[in-house]
Amino acid sequence: MESNAKNQNLIYSYLALRKAVGLIGILLPFTLMLGLFLLFHADRILFSISQYYHSGMRDVLVGALCGIALFLFFYRGYDNWEKINWDKWITNACGFLAIGIALFPATEKGQADWVGVVHLICASLFFILLACYSMFVFTRSKPKITEQKKKRNKIYVACGAVMFICLIVILIYLKFGNTENSKSCLVFWLETFALFAFGISWLTKGGTICPDIDDNKEDEASVTACYIQPDCQEKKSPF
Repeated sequence: MESNAKNQNLIYSYLALRKAVGLIGILLPFTLMLGLFLLFHADRILFSISQYYHSGMRDVLVGALCGIALFLFFYRGYDNWEKINWDKWITNACGFLAIGIALFPATEKGQADWVGVVHLICASLFFILLACYSMFVFTRSKPKITEQKKKRNKIYVACGAVMFICLIVILIYLKFGNTENSKSCLVFWLETFALFAFGISWLTKGGTICPDIDDNKEDEASVTACYIQPDCQEKKSPF
């Protein structure tokens, strides 16, 4: 009984971390925007989320990115594709990229251009990997798939598609749009939609949206295998 209780607590903590990462993604843009308005009396929304690094909300932005990075870096997952744990490698890469986004901020006047280039590369790869993760990893299922899992898979695919579309539009705008217009906040809203999709994807994975009745039991078997049993790399994902 005591072992089962400990396992159950482990599952709830793990699901809570997934939900927390999702909430950070959803709330970050609005926290930055409202914080700058209310605390620093800004009169407009900045060009992009990254531009808040050069504002009074820098610590919030960097802290959120580092929080997401730490979770993704230590997220182990359950996958076993050809003996390679792609769950772990993809999320580890996303963690490093999130740190890169924080350490190499968007270019501002007076900064070297290469800093902005590194930032753009890190941000682009970050969203590409997260979109792929949502569409191709989260959607993996057991042979017997429930109706709720079918709904979740549709959410995962939709979230991944939104992230891809937002990224493509951002890159097109940065290449061909009027980026000299300091009052434009198109990139900010596109990034907000992408982060919202990221957040919904992880909230769904955390059991907030369309959960199965036996989700906790499935999670218990999987998380216990990965975090307690030494042979976790031989386990297949139940998701």
